[in-house]
Amino acid sequence: MTSSPTATTPGRRIVVVGGVAGGMSAAARARRLDETASIVVLEQSEYVSFANCGLPYHLSGEIESRDALLLHTPQSLRAALALDVRTGSRVTAIDRAARTVTVTHADGTYELPYDALLLAPGAVAVRPPVEGLDHPAVHALRTIPDLDALTARVAALPADGPRRAVVVGAGFIGLEAVEALAARGLEVALVELADHVLPPLDAELAPLLADELRAHGVALHLGVSASAVTSTDDGAALVTLSDGTRLPADVVVVNVGVRPASDLARDAGLELGARGAIKVDADQRTSDPYVWAVGDAVEVTQAVTGDTGPVPLAGPANRQGRRAADAMLGRRTTPQAPVLGTAIVRVFGLTAAVTGASQATLARAGVEHETVRIHAGHHAGYFPGAEQVHLVASFAPDGRLLGAQAVGREGVDKRIDVLATALRAGMTADDLAELELAYAPPYGAAKDPVNMLGFVAQNVLDGTMPQWTVAEVDAVMASHLVLDVRSRAEFAGGHLEGALNVPHTELRDRLDEVRDAADGRPVAVHCASGVRAHIATRVVLAAGLDARNLSGGWISLVTTRPDLTRTR
Repeated sequence: MTSSPTATTPGRRIVVVGGVAGGMSAAARARRLDETASIVVLEQSEYVSFANCGLPYHLSGEIESRDALLLHTPQSLRAALALDVRTGSRVTAIDRAARTVTVTHADGTYELPYDALLLAPGAVAVRPPVEGLDHPAVHALRTIPDLDALTARVAALPADGPRRAVVVGAGFIGLEAVEALAARGLEVALVELADHVLPPLDAELAPLLADELRAHGVALHLGVSASAVTSTDDGAALVTLSDGTRLPADVVVVNVGVRPASDLARDAGLELGARGAIKVDADQRTSDPYVWAVGDAVEVTQAVTGDTGPVPLAGPANRQGRRAADAMLGRRTTPQAPVLGTAIVRVFGLTAAVTGASQATLARAGVEHETVRIHAGHHAGYFPGAEQVHLVASFAPDGRLLGAQAVGREGVDKRIDVLATALRAGMTADDLAELELAYAPPYGAAKDPVNMLGFVAQNVLDGTMPQWTVAEVDAVMASHLVLDVRSRAEFAGGHLEGALNVPHTELRDRLDEVRDAADGRPVAVHCASGVRAHIATRVVLAAGLDARNLSGGWISLVTTRPDLTRTR
C-alpha cells in the first residue's frame, strides 16, 4: 500500500468515525501525542464510550448500575482530553479527493475536512433468515439501547406468570445472555445451528458446557435453527425451529454473529478483503494513505493458519487504535501482530477459554499437528478444593504450540493466559515443560498443568508415548485389545465392552495374561486421565507388544462418547 505522508504538522485535523474500543483508543492516544491537533470523534449513536462486554452482567444484575457501563461522555472527554465528540452524527460519505466526510445529524448535513481519517465503524449483527424478527419480543444484546430494551422487556414480565426466554445462537454473547436471563428467573431455551454449544470450542470439550447448562435448567436445541417467530394469543412469541419444535417465549434474544460494518469504506473505494473487512497494512493504514481503520471492521491475520478476516475482539481493537494514532502522527509503530483470538466466557460455574487455532481450524487449513489432553488439578491435589482443569493443546511436528483450550471451575484463565503468551512467543513443548510458574499449594502445583502439557507433548512428539484418541474408539475396539489399567472399583463403575482390566500396579506380574488376550493384536491402553496408562504403556512396550495410550483417558472418553460405556 502507499506509504503515509509525514504527519507532524501542528494543528493537524484528525477525524475519527466511530467510538467505543478502537476509535476512542485512537483519539485518546492522538491527543496524548499532540496537544495542537484538532480531533473530532463522530459517533452515530448517543454513546461514544461504553463497556459492551459488560452488558450481559448488568442484565443479570451483577453490575447494579447502568451508569457503570458508560465509561466516558462527550463532556468528560472534552474536559480530560480536549476531544470534540459529536454523538448522533453519522458519516454517510467520504470524498477522498477533497479529504472530507459528509456528516448527517438531527440539525442537517455538513462537510468536515480531515488531514487524517480513522474509520472505526465496528460490526453489525448478522440478521438470520428468520421470519418475524420484528416481533416485539425479539431483542439483540450489542449496544446500550439493546440492553435498555431487553431489560425493560424482562422487567415487565409478571412475577407470577410465565417467564420464558429463547436465546438463538450459543456463541460467547449467547451464553452470557443465557446466564443473565436465568439469573433473572427466566426459563431459558438455547438454540444453536452447530452440533455443540460455543462452536469455537473443540467438540470434545463442549459437552462439559452442555452438562452445566442443563444442570441449571437450560433446554438445549442443537443442530437446528430458528425458522420463524410468530405471536401467540396472549401476545407472547412462538419460536418455530427447523425440526418443527415450537418454543413459547416472552423474550427472544438473537445473537448469531456479526459482519464488518464496511459499507462506508466500500462506497469510498477502499480495498476490502474476501470476507468484506477493510484491508489495512501493519500500521492500520488502508489503501488510501490518508485513511486508517481499526476494530471489528478491519481484516487481520490469524497467527497460526495465516488466514485473514475480521476478529471482533476488544483487545485487538484497542491496540489497533493506539497503533493507528502513532502512525497518523508520524511516530514509530509496533507493527500489528497476527491475532490469536484469545477469548473466555463464564457459563454458570464453569469457565471456557480458547487461544490460537482449534483442532477444527487446523484440520480445515491442512496443518499437521498432534493434540494432547490432560485433566489436572488447578492447584496441588493435597490442598483442599482442587478443581479439575480440562486442557487440550495442539502442537506442530517440530513442537511449536499451535492452539489451546480449557474448561474448568477454577484456574482456567491463568492457564490460557500463559498459553496465549507462549503462542505469541513461538514456544514449543520443550519450552512449556521448562516454564517456571508460581507455585504454592493454594495456587498451583510443582508440575503446573502448563508444564504437564509440555511433558505429555514431548512424549507424544518424540515417540516415547504413542497415543490413540477418542475419535478412533470404534476402530480400536474392533481391532485392538483394550487394556483398562484403572482399579477394579473404577472398572466396575463403567468400562468399554470387551476391555481387559489389569490395574497398573499388577501389570508387570500379569504380562503373560495380557499377551494371551492380545493374541497378536495391538494393545490400546487407558486409565482415567492418562497418567497411569502412561506407565502401563511403557511396560507393555518394553515387553515387546505394540501399545498406545488413550489421550485424555476415560475422562475424555465419557465426556465425548458416553454411549460406549457400560457397567457390570
